[in-house]
Amino acid sequence: MKLQVSNSPHVRDDVTTPSIMRDVVIALMPATIYSGYMFGLRAILMVMVSATSCLLFEYMSRKIMKRNNTLYDMSALVTGILLALNMPATLPFYMLVLAALFAIVVVKQFFGGLGNNFVNPAIAARIFLVISFPEYMSTWTLRSGAFDFFDSLRGADLVSSATPLASMNTLHASGSIGHIIDNKDALPSLFAMFIGERAGSIGEVSILALLIGAAYLLARKVITPAIPASYLGSFILLVLLFGHTPIYGVLSSNTFSWSLLGEAFYEPLYMLCSGGIVLGAFFMATDYVTSPLTNKGRVLFGIGCGILTFLIRYYANMPGGVSFAIILMNILTPHIDRVTMKKPFGGLAHERR
Repeated sequence: MKLQVSNSPHVRDDVTTPSIMRDVVIALMPATIYSGYMFGLRAILMVMVSATSCLLFEYMSRKIMKRNNTLYDMSALVTGILLALNMPATLPFYMLVLAALFAIVVVKQFFGGLGNNFVNPAIAARIFLVISFPEYMSTWTLRSGAFDFFDSLRGADLVSSATPLASMNTLHASGSIGHIIDNKDALPSLFAMFIGERAGSIGEVSILALLIGAAYLLARKVITPAIPASYLGSFILLVLLFGHTPIYGVLSSNTFSWSLLGEAFYEPLYMLCSGGIVLGAFFMATDYVTSPLTNKGRVLFGIGCGILTFLIRYYANMPGGVSFAIILMNILTPHIDRVTMKKPFGGLAHERR
């Protein structure tokens, strides 16, 4: 009997790029909806403007470059939503459109489109705005409590507020470990930070909403826990050992108590609930295109993100560090793949010749 074998790939399933991107959009909805509750209708309008701009620039750039239309894969939509969720609520709309242009045209299409970009477009665009418009990208707000439809659209019901990271750094600069512990009431409560009652980018504030979306992605097997677990785990370990309230300092204290030991674990939880580390770990560091292919590589990638985030937060002149950490590891991804990917059968012998 004569058998005819078709070209590879031979293993097929129902997972496609549009289905993956659709799941990511669904997973981002809890954080998007909460941003509207926390920052008003302007936050929802920001997401709509960003997503529409990314889709428009995707279509126009592909048309000008005489490439096929790729709007159906929904990757531009995901980039637009993530981009908006990484922005302050008061950012002018024209800056958001400019960031969308940079993300889609410069970072993505100039390198060939989806699958060819070497860094995450949304993160690169955020860094572009941080460098170009630092004042606008460091203005943080909260809802004033009063609601008016038109004020909500314009962001007029927002009041300035310090982020939890800025509050911690200010408290640390004014005293010692004991000073932070004794004045913990001056910081936002962990519960308030967990549910999202704090200043920050519109999509990063609610850890609860982000974890709901992350659980959906894990359940759908869109992402694996390798990168988020290694990222957050390495960051927590470094904060425990070398943070403002290091655990070895507590253990060697003459006034040691179990309650004091509990304070050492307060800082890692505080740092997890502040900034964009949870948003970054589950939704941006796990980007298929810019993260390693192997599980070992993903663990190394996550550990690298955790180390860089810690170093930038604690020793650099900036409070966050997540965006810079992830984009630096994006650049190292090809080298991580080269080290961690197994050689094909016969590959070693071929190299020796």
